[in-house]
Amino acid sequence: MESERSKRMGNACIPLKRIAYFLCLLSALLLTEGKKPAKPKCPAVCTCTKDNALCENARSIPRTVPPDVISLLFTSNSFDVISDDAFIGLPHLEYLFIENNNIKSISRHTFRGLNLHHLFFFSRSLANNNLQTLPKDIFKGLDSLTNVDLRGNSFNCDCKLKWLVEWLGHTNATVEDIYCEGPPEYKKRKINSLSSKDFDCIITEFAKSQDLPYQSLSIDTFSYLNDEYVVIAQPFTGKCIFLEWDHVEKTFRNYDNITGTSTVVCKPIVIETQLYVIVAQLFGGSHIYKRDSFANKFIKIQDIEILKIRKPNDIETFKIENNWYFVVADSSKAGFTTIYKWNGNGFYSHQSLHAWYRDTDVEYLEIVRTPQTLRTPHLILSSSSQRPVIYQWNKATQSFTNQTDIPNMEDVYAVKHFSVKGDVYICLTRFIGDSKVMKWGGSSFQDIQRMPSRGSMVFQPLQINNYQYAILGSDYSFTQVYNWDAEKAKFVKFQELNVQAPRSFTLVSINKRNFLFASSFKGNTQIYKHVIVDLSA
Repeated sequence: MESERSKRMGNACIPLKRIAYFLCLLSALLLTEGKKPAKPKCPAVCTCTKDNALCENARSIPRTVPPDVISLLFTSNSFDVISDDAFIGLPHLEYLFIENNNIKSISRHTFRGLNLHHLFFFSRSLANNNLQTLPKDIFKGLDSLTNVDLRGNSFNCDCKLKWLVEWLGHTNATVEDIYCEGPPEYKKRKINSLSSKDFDCIITEFAKSQDLPYQSLSIDTFSYLNDEYVVIAQPFTGKCIFLEWDHVEKTFRNYDNITGTSTVVCKPIVIETQLYVIVAQLFGGSHIYKRDSFANKFIKIQDIEILKIRKPNDIETFKIENNWYFVVADSSKAGFTTIYKWNGNGFYSHQSLHAWYRDTDVEYLEIVRTPQTLRTPHLILSSSSQRPVIYQWNKATQSFTNQTDIPNMEDVYAVKHFSVKGDVYICLTRFIGDSKVMKWGGSSFQDIQRMPSRGSMVFQPLQINNYQYAILGSDYSFTQVYNWDAEKAKFVKFQELNVQAPRSFTLVSINKRNFLFASSFKGNTQIYKHVIVDLSA
């Protein structure tokens, strides 16, 4: 009986439990509904309707603009910067007016996430507008833009605005005429009328890359077995130091060396696939080494006659009619500047140019002599006892003959040549007095430019891609780097380098990277990287 009563009571509780469950669920739903965020109210600085908002006298872009607005106008506000994602959360915004404000800068991603059709960034009062540029790609992603109004801004039409000129050229949006306020050459000019060719935005510089902890005199580069190498002559240790490029660490590292005495030049020459190195020394004679690929080292194969080469100062290698030569400039009182020719087994004396003139430098170049039309090989010898002498190759005798000298250029230490659009120029280095740039005129070299130089022993031209430089070293001041100005047809000052007692500057190109090696007689050997910077990026 008791059991039956309990059973009936249990069955009666089931509906009550279900009712309680639904009541709890309803309460939870009501609580959840109550926690739903309310739609943002119109900011205090704005006046809002269902689709529009007008904001005035705001100190910053408000973050609580109703998300359903289609048109938004900012006017007479005091904020001067608009940051990234300033209008985030406005998916329906189609018209944006920013008028009569004191905006100084806008971030690149200001309009990110918007689907604007019309953008008006306009000020009727230039006095209250400081906007001079716009960040690149600020309109990126705004493919629906049909109208853009940028009038009344004080745009500075420099490289930072080059992108806008390019954008104006291909956008489908209607853009009102806008004008440049600077630089002076573009003032009051329509930005719409400019082209990307009006902007010269590529600049270069030599940036310090690596220091080598030793002094040096001469530096050469060469290709061997599909790799690029550098060889450096160290006068105080008497070594030729060979460097190779570390493709992992992106630096130059030691490869090998040749040990000698008071080494002044280590000149590489690759004949077919064999590497030879001419090692010029002040004491102990000069020698020729061969790279033994099986032993993986350099071995001496030949001595250079000591009776002719007593005090070598420079070596130049060249090839004429498939024959290889090198010439040694001798600077001693009793030495002979001598040309050596490869005969298949070694280098042997081919011609002595002259004796006892204390030659300091020799330069090989090819020039056209009027009325001829073909370039012919020439040598220019620089000497401490006479003006630079020009020798011309005689095909009949297979030798060089003395042609002329360069007038009014006493005390020239070295001559180096370069070409611009087919014209041949030379840089003449003087330790005291002005160094010069001269141009070949068909029968003689003519003055083009003078550079003040004090204590200069190197004036090296070098070309990197389309850039022609000339580097004038000095023992008493900074090294001056000059860049060739095509319109002026002369060099202009470009950069200063701090190199102690520079003796040579050598271009080394590896994997589309260009490096400038600067030898130093009193300090560390320095490596600079040639850097190209796009100011419009």
